[in-house]
Amino acid sequence: MFTRSLRCLRHAWADPRDSRRAVPDDMANRLARRIAASEERHGGEIRICVEAALPVPMAWRLGEGPAALRRVARLRAMQWFGDLRIWDTERNNGVLIYLLLAERAIEIVADRGLVHVVPSDTWQAIVDRLGERLHAGDVESGLTQALEEVSALLVQHHPLARDALNPDELPNLVVRV
Repeated sequence: MFTRSLRCLRHAWADPRDSRRAVPDDMANRLARRIAASEERHGGEIRICVEAALPVPMAWRLGEGPAALRRVARLRAMQWFGDLRIWDTERNNGVLIYLLLAERAIEIVADRGLVHVVPSDTWQAIVDRLGERLHAGDVESGLTQALEEVSALLVQHHPLARDALNPDELPNLVVRV
């Protein structure tokens, strides 16, 4: 009960300013340009979402232990995946890179056009490398590396045909909430 109360306090104290401190405007702009450049090489769509904390009722329901944290972080990332309409791309090949700062949780959610061709351990390896970079305090380098690795998977599995039209279906902006 005490651990749950501390967790809720951590989430209650966090706000979008924490996301903006973790990913300042200049970094968010550089990442957005990298996303745009990446999407010129493949037919997929990539979004990055950095969330400071869960709503307190959701944090309270989180429960105890790492399994509960992984489950809730995954559910929250999937919620953002839907809210940002990443699932709504024409070729079902959108990818969300999600950070939950209050829990130091990372999730990558890939749409069905990728989830069936890229093994889960490949996604987990990207998450692990991103986590190492974030733990070292190198947010931009970590997100850039994750973006490059996701881009490489999209180039491999959803290459852009020569002279093909490639509409930018989703905004490239980093979501910071």
